[in-house]
Amino acid sequence: MTSQVEQLSARLDAAFDRTGSTADLRTLTQPLLQLLTAGQPVSAEQLAAATGRSVAQIHAALPNLPSIELDAQARVIGMGITLTPTAHRFEVQGTRLYTWCALDTLIFPALIGRTAHVTSSCHATGEPVRLTVSPDHVFDITPADAVVSIVTPDDVSAVRTSFCNEVHFFASPEAAAPWLAEHPGATVLPITDAFALGQGMAANQFTSQPPACC
Repeated sequence: MTSQVEQLSARLDAAFDRTGSTADLRTLTQPLLQLLTAGQPVSAEQLAAATGRSVAQIHAALPNLPSIELDAQARVIGMGITLTPTAHRFEVQGTRLYTWCALDTLIFPALIGRTAHVTSSCHATGEPVRLTVSPDHVFDITPADAVVSIVTPDDVSAVRTSFCNEVHFFASPEAAAPWLAEHPGATVLPITDAFALGQGMAANQFTSQPPACC
């Protein structure tokens, strides 16, 4: 991990730690994401069975998870991985899912223990960006010099507005340059570096045990 990635990781870890929901994030995120990969809303009963918690404990914890999406029956339809279409398509074993941001596509394969085929687009030009992400590797990146924008807000309690909405794919550093000029303090990383950042976040913020593998 490069020094730049380490610095970004430390800032993001600190921001997530300040949300006050760290324990629930570490306990619930991995099993919740694994359940969402079935492509169906996840009930409190399902999540309770997967985590060993009571249904009442799950109902109490869910509202504390940053920006969680619930349907009318209080079932989870989005928590990083979402059933609601976004710009970032995330296909797992033939099931079409989506993610809240570009970095999510690089974080979550380690947590679900499966390979994802990602299709998005350059935030500046609209050019398609495609890649394949396994639990421990990213490959088939097209275009090869695509980058991911990263911001490091102090407050990520509303993670979609403060973080995810500014984390995009760009076809190249040159394509990202105008966006960077309008976002002081932001940066862009090559996808392989962004993957390393995502691996650190998976281990530090979203699991109570080492991420699933293979």
